[in-house]
Amino acid sequence: MYLSTVSRPVADPPESGPRRRRIALVSGNVVALGTVSLITDVSAEMVAAVLPLYLVLGLQLSPVAFGLLDGVHTGATALLRIVGGFAADRFRRRKLIAGVGYTLSAVAKLGLLLAGRSIPAIGAVIAVDRLGKGVRSAPRDALITLSTPPEALGRAFGVHRAMDSVGAFLGPLAAFAVLLAVGQSYDAVFVTSFCIAALAVVVLVLFVRERPTGGPAEGPDEPKVSVREAIGLLRSRRARRLVLAAALLGLSTIGDGFVYLLLQRREDLGLRWFPLLAVGTSLAYLLLAAPLGVLADRVGRLPVVVGGYLALGVTYLLLSGPVHGWPALALTLALYGAFYAATDGVLIALAGPVLPPRLRTTGIALVQTGQALAYLVSSVLFGLAWQAWGPENAIRAAAVAVVGVLVVTLLLLASPSRLLSRKVSP
Repeated sequence: MYLSTVSRPVADPPESGPRRRRIALVSGNVVALGTVSLITDVSAEMVAAVLPLYLVLGLQLSPVAFGLLDGVHTGATALLRIVGGFAADRFRRRKLIAGVGYTLSAVAKLGLLLAGRSIPAIGAVIAVDRLGKGVRSAPRDALITLSTPPEALGRAFGVHRAMDSVGAFLGPLAAFAVLLAVGQSYDAVFVTSFCIAALAVVVLVLFVRERPTGGPAEGPDEPKVSVREAIGLLRSRRARRLVLAAALLGLSTIGDGFVYLLLQRREDLGLRWFPLLAVGTSLAYLLLAAPLGVLADRVGRLPVVVGGYLALGVTYLLLSGPVHGWPALALTLALYGAFYAATDGVLIALAGPVLPPRLRTTGIALVQTGQALAYLVSSVLFGLAWQAWGPENAIRAAAVAVVGVLVVTLLLLASPSRLLSRKVSP
């Protein structure tokens, strides 16, 4: 069990010893942010669980069109992540910027009701939803890093992502329950999702606290972060390599919708069971996120990230292999969840100590933007490959891409620098 304190954990007094360190594992701010993410993910995953069916089977989208919309879902507003991160650093209002993002995503759920069967309108609504996610992600992760000692960042992100994955686990179940209660009514799913997202905004406002950078005291006399200073962040060799590696890793990742559609086709699952595929992934994520975060603090964050992408490559091979049935289905979902648990928060934990405190939110936004833009490209390319080569050949090509990207990532990041050190100094 992870106990929390209201304020940021501080260094243990000499007399407290290891026992004290085991008690104060994460701060209250991390728990509050995890609660917001949990509730938000229930809302988001309710929609994500039914959206592939709605678009591909309901609206008869081609694989290319679905790949484009799926890429928009994550990557089309990627550059605005940098805007949100820079604004949070410049005005030192990370909580406010994150709140704007959560609110946009909540409102987008109602937009799906108004979009009807119009593909351009649905694409616009999805872009607004992803704009909200893009704006909020970097300020939220910056608040986690500023509420946690550097040596415990893997644990903090692991706990946060574990709470987040509880929401991802419950969201498809909630969508499944709504569909059982009212029939094939996607509108009911969208309305319920909006109400839950609104609750997350209330929790953020009431319980999450703003945090100083941990550098010089923040005050009215401290110079604000300038555009030139933010651009200068990429002059750092380690920061530049980190952003490039994140982009390459994003390029090897296809959308969840494609993975679940391939599973549904291979195993000939009934449509009503489709939302539960995400539940299996989320369960594995939930069980593994915190332990892998702790492991990353102990053995190094890069090895854990590499292990996660190896799990992704094996997942792709299972989707194109000869093995069928429930054991193969369970193993595929378990490995897919392990991939997310080993990479989602751990990559940001790896990046945090490299970035200067004044520009930490901007730097995190750069990492996330690199991944999101690459994800947009990979989703479109995978849709084209599916249509041209067939699904099995396309997913085999994706597995090969994972191996190639991992080799380049190791060349970029595997060095004896502090970035990869097991012990990270403040």
